[in-house]
Amino acid sequence: MSETAAADRLPLLFLPGLLCDRALWENQVRHLADVAESQVMDLSRDDTVGALAAAVLAMAPPRFALAALSMGGYVALEILRRAPERVLRLALIDTTARPDSPEQLSRRRGLINLARSGKFRGVTPRLLPLLIHPDRQADQPLTSTVMAMAERVGQEAFIRQQTAIMSRPDSRPGLGAIACPTLVVGGREDALTPPPLLAEIADHIPGARHVIIEECGHLPPLERPHALSALLRQWLIYG
Repeated sequence: MSETAAADRLPLLFLPGLLCDRALWENQVRHLADVAESQVMDLSRDDTVGALAAAVLAMAPPRFALAALSMGGYVALEILRRAPERVLRLALIDTTARPDSPEQLSRRRGLINLARSGKFRGVTPRLLPLLIHPDRQADQPLTSTVMAMAERVGQEAFIRQQTAIMSRPDSRPGLGAIACPTLVVGGREDALTPPPLLAEIADHIPGARHVIIEECGHLPPLERPHALSALLRQWLIYG
């Protein structure tokens, strides 16, 4: 890559979801290398969305594009509240602007209690139907990647992440103030953040582009990596 080409690349920060690490974004980092200088951020060290956002901003270049999945989307929306002038582009993938419902809060507290009692098992085969498309349940490379990420993130980080998620604010009131080019992407069969939640985000961000990826669950970067990378390439180049 020439010095001119390298200088033209856009700084791009990837924010992973709950129990995910840099392996989530491997395809995108590789296939966007000619147009983006990518960095996958660690969202495992703090237990509030505010602290996670502050840590990302402290490590980030002065201005950057931001691509975020699920929990990463909660952090991305906090970054937009704190430093909107630093975000050149925003891509929100299978996330929601809503806070947890009482039922979701109760379920998360139960999972935290299990983890604290020594029963953390990461992502097990019985949880995979919540994360990936039904037709991919027997896809060994995919399921192994998802479960290995969870094991690497581990029990203590899982508790911190769930604690941060539970206390996140309602981001819906601030969506209308987002002024950067925004891409909102979701899997058609996402069981955790189904298409109406993504549509709600896109409908309230001025000029946002909303795309549904067919035959895909909650993890497009792994389930449909080439489709997502193509969408992100277009977003990076054209906004």
